[in-house]
Amino acid sequence: MCDLWRHTTRSDTPRGAIPAQLAAARKVWRDQGEPISRIKLYNASNFFDPRAVPEADYSIIAGELGGLDQVIVESHPSLVGPRVDGFLSTLDGPSLEVAMGLETAHPAALDALNKRMTPDDFARAARWLRDRSISVRVFLLISPPFIPTDEQDEWLLRSVDFAASCGASAISLIPTRGGNGAMEALARQGLFRAPTAADVARSFELVSSRLAPSPQPPAPRVFLDPWAANAS
Repeated sequence: MCDLWRHTTRSDTPRGAIPAQLAAARKVWRDQGEPISRIKLYNASNFFDPRAVPEADYSIIAGELGGLDQVIVESHPSLVGPRVDGFLSTLDGPSLEVAMGLETAHPAALDALNKRMTPDDFARAARWLRDRSISVRVFLLISPPFIPTDEQDEWLLRSVDFAASCGASAISLIPTRGGNGAMEALARQGLFRAPTAADVARSFELVSSRLAPSPQPPAPRVFLDPWAANAS
């Protein structure tokens, strides 16, 4: 549904690999005189999967985050638990934000996507994070499969409302992508239609209007993934 599958590996991440990449990236920014205050550690997987990010690296990773205001990692709701506490305990300075893929609040579509969670599971994970003062970022798909075309706008807004009710501080809109064969197969069955540039623009406007800033409570920030630039 997105392009991260292109950058996965077939084996476990070796110890030290992620800290080394992080140190190298920060050195480039320092050498170029580019100050940063936040960093996303998206690893084409779940940060709290020990096969993806060895727990032994948590403190080393935290050491490379000195001077930052915030670090953002990605996780499936089912992996929100003790390892989050473990990583949080290593952070000295940066706040933590966990990004989770809700994709859609449509129960049947969510099940068909094989997310292995329900909206209630997502809400429980979000509440667990907020109880620890950890910010929640939510990924939502634009034009996900298994939802009829004439219901896409309604379910996107219902998904936004659900994400906001879960305390999301940010919502990232991701245009659903093909390219790995699965989405193309669904398209041939009439279960998926890739969003056009007009679909993406309309979706962003709908969500932005829905979340027009208000003082009580603060509205989530809305981001649109730039992959949409190639939509036709």
